[in-house]
Amino acid sequence: MHPARLVARLSLAIGFLAFAGVSHSAPLPADHPCGELVKKYLTCVVNQEWKTAANLLQASSLERKQKETIAIIKTAPTMSEEQAMLERFGVKEIRDLEKLSPQEFYILDREAWHKRINAAAEVTKRKQETLKIEVLGLVEEKDKGYVHATVRTSQETLTDRIEELFLISFVKQGDSWTISPEMKDRPIITPLDGKSEETPKAK
Repeated sequence: MHPARLVARLSLAIGFLAFAGVSHSAPLPADHPCGELVKKYLTCVVNQEWKTAANLLQASSLERKQKETIAIIKTAPTMSEEQAMLERFGVKEIRDLEKLSPQEFYILDREAWHKRINAAAEVTKRKQETLKIEVLGLVEEKDKGYVHATVRTSQETLTDRIEELFLISFVKQGDSWTISPEMKDRPIITPLDGKSEETPKAK
Protein backbone atom coordinates (compact mmCIF):
# COMPACT_ATOMS: atom_id res chain seq x y z
CA MET A 1 0.00 0.00 0.00
CA HIS A 2 1.22 3.50 -0.81
CA PRO A 3 2.66 5.23 2.30
CA ALA A 4 0.47 8.31 1.84
CA ARG A 5 -2.68 6.19 1.62
CA LEU A 6 -1.62 4.22 4.72
CA VAL A 7 -1.08 7.43 6.68
CA ALA A 8 -4.49 8.70 5.59
CA ARG A 9 -6.20 5.53 6.75
CA LEU A 10 -4.39 5.57 10.08
CA SER A 11 -5.36 9.20 10.61
CA LEU A 12 -8.99 8.39 9.85
CA ALA A 13 -8.95 5.45 12.27
CA ILE A 14 -7.37 7.49 15.06
CA GLY A 15 -9.87 10.27 14.49
CA PHE A 16 -12.76 7.82 14.70
CA LEU A 17 -11.45 6.32 17.95
CA ALA A 18 -10.99 9.76 19.48
CA PHE A 19 -14.54 10.71 18.49
CA ALA A 20 -15.90 7.45 19.89
CA GLY A 21 -14.12 8.05 23.18
CA VAL A 22 -15.48 11.56 23.51
CA SER A 23 -19.01 10.42 22.79
CA HIS A 24 -19.10 8.50 26.10
CA SER A 25 -18.65 11.67 28.15
CA ALA A 26 -20.14 15.13 28.01
CA PRO A 27 -19.71 18.44 29.86
CA LEU A 28 -22.62 19.39 32.09
CA PRO A 29 -24.14 22.82 32.81
CA ALA A 30 -23.07 24.64 35.95
CA ASP A 31 -26.55 24.30 37.44
CA HIS A 32 -26.39 20.49 37.47
CA PRO A 33 -27.28 19.16 40.99
CA CYS A 34 -23.75 17.81 41.50
CA GLY A 35 -22.39 21.35 41.32
CA GLU A 36 -24.31 22.41 44.42
CA LEU A 37 -23.72 19.10 46.15
CA VAL A 38 -19.96 19.36 45.87
CA LYS A 39 -20.07 22.87 47.36
CA LYS A 40 -22.26 21.61 50.20
CA TYR A 41 -19.91 18.71 50.90
CA LEU A 42 -16.72 20.79 50.97
CA THR A 43 -18.41 23.41 53.17
CA CYS A 44 -19.44 20.66 55.59
CA VAL A 45 -15.87 19.37 55.71
CA VAL A 46 -14.43 22.79 56.54
CA ASN A 47 -17.21 23.45 59.09
CA GLN A 48 -16.72 19.94 60.51
CA GLU A 49 -20.38 19.08 60.02
CA TRP A 50 -19.66 15.39 59.76
CA LYS A 51 -23.21 14.06 60.04
CA THR A 52 -24.33 16.03 57.00
CA ALA A 53 -21.16 15.13 55.11
CA ALA A 54 -21.67 11.42 55.87
CA ASN A 55 -25.09 11.50 54.24
CA LEU A 56 -23.55 12.87 51.03
CA LEU A 57 -21.04 10.02 50.74
CA GLN A 58 -21.57 6.63 49.12
CA ALA A 59 -22.58 4.18 51.85
CA SER A 60 -20.52 1.33 50.38
CA SER A 61 -17.36 3.48 50.53
CA LEU A 62 -17.96 4.30 54.19
CA GLU A 63 -18.60 0.64 54.98
CA ARG A 64 -15.40 -0.41 53.20
CA LYS A 65 -13.36 2.17 55.13
CA GLN A 66 -14.82 0.95 58.41
CA LYS A 67 -14.02 -2.70 57.65
CA GLU A 68 -10.49 -1.90 56.50
CA THR A 69 -9.76 0.15 59.63
CA ILE A 70 -11.06 -2.57 61.93
CA ALA A 71 -9.01 -5.18 60.04
CA ILE A 72 -5.85 -3.07 60.51
CA ILE A 73 -6.50 -2.76 64.24
CA LYS A 74 -7.12 -6.51 64.56
CA THR A 75 -3.79 -7.28 62.92
CA ALA A 76 -1.77 -4.96 65.16
CA PRO A 77 1.52 -6.69 66.13
CA THR A 78 0.96 -6.21 69.88
CA MET A 79 -1.91 -5.63 72.28
CA SER A 80 -0.46 -2.27 73.28
CA GLU A 81 -0.43 -1.11 69.65
CA GLU A 82 -4.01 -2.30 69.22
CA GLN A 83 -5.03 -0.39 72.33
CA ALA A 84 -3.27 2.74 71.09
CA MET A 85 -5.22 2.56 67.82
CA LEU A 86 -8.50 2.15 69.69
CA GLU A 87 -7.69 5.08 71.95
CA ARG A 88 -7.44 7.31 68.88
CA PHE A 89 -11.14 6.68 68.38
CA GLY A 90 -11.94 7.07 72.06
CA VAL A 91 -13.08 3.45 72.48
CA LYS A 92 -11.78 0.50 74.52
CA GLU A 93 -12.66 -2.52 72.41
CA ILE A 94 -12.92 -3.39 68.72
CA ARG A 95 -16.57 -4.33 69.09
CA ASP A 96 -17.27 -0.69 69.95
CA LEU A 97 -16.27 0.16 66.37
CA GLU A 98 -17.96 -2.90 64.84
CA LYS A 99 -21.37 -1.99 66.24
CA LEU A 100 -21.34 1.46 64.63
CA SER A 101 -23.08 2.14 61.34
CA PRO A 102 -20.72 3.19 58.50
CA GLN A 103 -21.99 6.76 58.87
CA GLU A 104 -21.40 6.75 62.63
CA PHE A 105 -17.91 5.37 62.11
CA TYR A 106 -17.13 8.12 59.59
CA ILE A 107 -18.25 10.77 62.07
CA LEU A 108 -16.16 9.24 64.85
CA ASP A 109 -13.14 8.91 62.56
CA ARG A 110 -13.30 12.55 61.44
CA GLU A 111 -13.82 13.83 64.97
CA ALA A 112 -10.88 11.76 66.21
CA TRP A 113 -8.65 13.01 63.42
CA HIS A 114 -9.40 16.68 64.10
CA LYS A 115 -8.95 16.11 67.82
CA ARG A 116 -5.43 14.82 67.14
CA ILE A 117 -4.66 17.84 64.96
CA ASN A 118 -5.83 20.14 67.74
CA ALA A 119 -6.01 23.22 65.52
CA ALA A 120 -6.47 26.53 67.29
CA ALA A 121 -10.10 27.67 67.35
CA GLU A 122 -9.24 31.02 65.75
CA VAL A 123 -7.52 29.24 62.83
CA THR A 124 -10.53 27.00 62.22
CA LYS A 125 -12.85 30.01 62.38
CA ARG A 126 -10.71 31.96 59.92
CA LYS A 127 -10.70 29.05 57.45
CA GLN A 128 -14.47 28.79 57.67
CA GLU A 129 -14.97 32.52 57.16
CA THR A 130 -12.67 32.74 54.13
CA LEU A 131 -13.65 29.53 52.33
CA LYS A 132 -14.24 29.97 48.61
CA ILE A 133 -15.36 27.14 46.33
CA GLU A 134 -15.27 27.34 42.55
CA VAL A 135 -16.59 24.48 40.44
CA LEU A 136 -14.34 24.58 37.38
CA GLY A 137 -16.24 21.97 35.44
CA LEU A 138 -18.58 18.99 35.50
CA VAL A 139 -18.36 16.05 33.13
CA GLU A 140 -20.62 13.01 32.85
CA GLU A 141 -19.61 9.49 31.89
CA LYS A 142 -22.94 8.56 30.39
CA ASP A 143 -22.34 4.86 29.95
CA LYS A 144 -21.25 4.44 33.59
CA GLY A 145 -23.58 6.88 35.28
CA TYR A 146 -20.77 8.91 36.84
CA VAL A 147 -20.32 12.66 37.16
CA HIS A 148 -16.89 14.11 37.92
CA ALA A 149 -16.42 17.61 39.34
CA THR A 150 -13.18 19.59 39.20
CA VAL A 151 -13.16 22.07 42.06
CA ARG A 152 -10.79 24.81 43.23
CA THR A 153 -10.95 25.86 46.88
CA SER A 154 -9.30 28.71 48.72
CA GLN A 155 -9.16 29.44 52.44
CA GLU A 156 -6.96 31.37 54.83
CA THR A 157 -5.31 30.67 58.13
CA LEU A 158 -3.97 33.50 60.27
CA THR A 159 -0.76 33.49 58.23
CA ASP A 160 -1.38 31.83 54.84
CA ARG A 161 -3.77 31.32 51.97
CA ILE A 162 -4.33 27.67 51.08
CA GLU A 163 -5.51 26.73 47.59
CA GLU A 164 -6.37 23.18 46.56
CA LEU A 165 -7.63 21.42 43.45
CA PHE A 166 -10.00 18.48 43.85
CA LEU A 167 -11.51 15.85 41.58
CA ILE A 168 -14.72 14.60 43.19
CA SER A 169 -16.84 11.87 41.64
CA PHE A 170 -20.56 11.24 41.98
CA VAL A 171 -22.61 8.08 41.49
CA LYS A 172 -26.35 8.04 40.87
CA GLN A 173 -28.26 6.00 43.44
CA GLY A 174 -31.97 6.03 42.78
CA ASP A 175 -32.95 9.66 42.35
CA SER A 176 -29.99 11.00 44.32
CA TRP A 177 -26.32 11.64 43.64
CA THR A 178 -23.76 10.51 46.22
CA ILE A 179 -20.03 11.16 46.38
CA SER A 180 -17.68 8.25 45.73
CA PRO A 181 -14.55 9.36 47.63
CA GLU A 182 -12.41 6.45 46.44
CA MET A 183 -12.94 6.57 42.69
CA LYS A 184 -9.80 8.57 41.91
CA ASP A 185 -7.65 6.50 44.28
CA ARG A 186 -8.82 2.94 43.63
CA PRO A 187 -9.13 0.95 40.44
CA ILE A 188 -12.63 -0.34 39.75
CA ILE A 189 -12.36 -4.04 38.97
CA THR A 190 -15.30 -5.88 37.45
CA PRO A 191 -14.88 -9.65 36.91
CA LEU A 192 -15.43 -10.66 33.29
CA ASP A 193 -18.15 -13.09 34.36
CA GLY A 194 -20.09 -10.08 35.64
CA LYS A 195 -20.94 -11.74 38.95
CA SER A 196 -19.65 -9.03 41.26
CA GLU A 197 -17.67 -5.84 41.41
CA GLU A 198 -14.79 -5.26 43.76
CA THR A 199 -12.78 -2.16 44.56
CA PRO A 200 -9.50 -3.35 46.11
CA LYS A 201 -7.40 -1.52 48.64
CA ALA A 202 -5.45 1.47 47.41
CA LYS A 203 -1.72 0.89 47.24
